[in-house]
Amino acid sequence: MVVTQENVAVNGSGRLTPQEIAGTLRERILGGDLKPGERLPTQAELAEEFHVERGAVRQALRILQDEGRLADVTKGSPPRVAEPPPVRDEKPQPTMVGLAPRLTAAFSASHVRIDAACLTAQSLIPALGEPLRLIHEGRIRPERIDARILLPSRDINLAFPVSVESHGEDDPVHQRWLAMRNAQGQVLQYNLQALRSTHDIEVQVTFRALPFTPPTKLYLLNGVEALFAYYMVARREESTESGTLDMWDTLGSESLLFSFEKRAGHRDAAFVEQSQKWFDALWATITTDLTLS
Repeated sequence: MVVTQENVAVNGSGRLTPQEIAGTLRERILGGDLKPGERLPTQAELAEEFHVERGAVRQALRILQDEGRLADVTKGSPPRVAEPPPVRDEKPQPTMVGLAPRLTAAFSASHVRIDAACLTAQSLIPALGEPLRLIHEGRIRPERIDARILLPSRDINLAFPVSVESHGEDDPVHQRWLAMRNAQGQVLQYNLQALRSTHDIEVQVTFRALPFTPPTKLYLLNGVEALFAYYMVARREESTESGTLDMWDTLGSESLLFSFEKRAGHRDAAFVEQSQKWFDALWATITTDLTLS
């Protein structure tokens, strides 16, 4: 099949680049003009349509093959539009159940990289228990661990947790959250940095402060997996020594953790890549130094 249309180079050279050819074919695939299993035109037909050499067409086809959009590119006949990856029939797991095994798998790498954006380190601390135990038993031994944690700043008015009636710095719920943020962060930092002296592992744990309340939590593991969950907000009461706190708070046990892996297909890979770019951008721009005190 040959789809005829006027193709104009936008790079100033008078000829379309392989990237531009791939972009046009990608639009046809995404738009349904080229359907899964359907063969593309021959390289000669594509070269004639786009007014380029066959070499440029071959490069464009390889780009789309690397994205998982084409199959059989290296064979003699024209390549086919790849079938979409099968939908996983896997129910999302609660955060405390799903995070630990994924962190354990991540710690099998020689260089462990953990990026997290969340309200506190409450979920990370117990989830790190298993990989730390395996390190102490000598069953795994990463050479380096880098952890970057984004937590809300102490100076902002949180959207949650917050008292139903009062807000601001004097809000007892805010003070409770701040104490938890600092204590849990210090425990996380100590547990990881202790590996320096006990196992001679290079460890770097860094915190930065977000200028807003994150509505979701995000964990990025070794740059290849993104774990994502929505914070579920509800009204609840908690008894303390000074009285009862009536607050809007998150229900951690009801936050389901969804996993996106680069190897699972183009959509998952794009989510991981964009999540990493989002995290890196926050880390380098509007966040500030955070001291756990």
